[in-house]
Amino acid sequence: MKYHLKMNKITFGLIIVFGLQIGFTQIPMDKNISPIVAYWRTLTPEEKEVYLFSYLTQVYDTYTGLKNELGHNELTTWYYNNRAELVFGIFDKLEDTDIIEFVGWVDEYYRHDEFLDRPFYEALSFAFRFQQASGETIWEKYENLQFGKIHPQKE
Repeated sequence: MKYHLKMNKITFGLIIVFGLQIGFTQIPMDKNISPIVAYWRTLTPEEKEVYLFSYLTQVYDTYTGLKNELGHNELTTWYYNNRAELVFGIFDKLEDTDIIEFVGWVDEYYRHDEFLDRPFYEALSFAFRFQQASGETIWEKYENLQFGKIHPQKE
């Protein structure tokens, strides 16, 4: 029985290592890849939705906690301008846009080798901007995109 369990653990470990090797063979070896991109690429579409929603919630909770604890100061202002404002804008869009659309745009961002070392919030900014842009194809969206500051909807 112990031998059987030990073999199952070894087999499972080998499957994980082999699976990671297959995933990483699609990444150019001369390019640095951030841990979040490596992790993101291992997730299923449903897991990416959960991860994205968890990330958005974490940023919202962090901003709310900072604001409640410290009030409006230099740190909370920086956090709002550099992280939370984007998240609030995405939350506004989730009222009439399915989160899977944002997942698709994050996937598109990380599909390009030059972005493999970029942080997740930059992928989210890309996703937010392209999701909002008019046009049917990525090229039409790119041509119609205006790269102004991101603002959440005003109520």
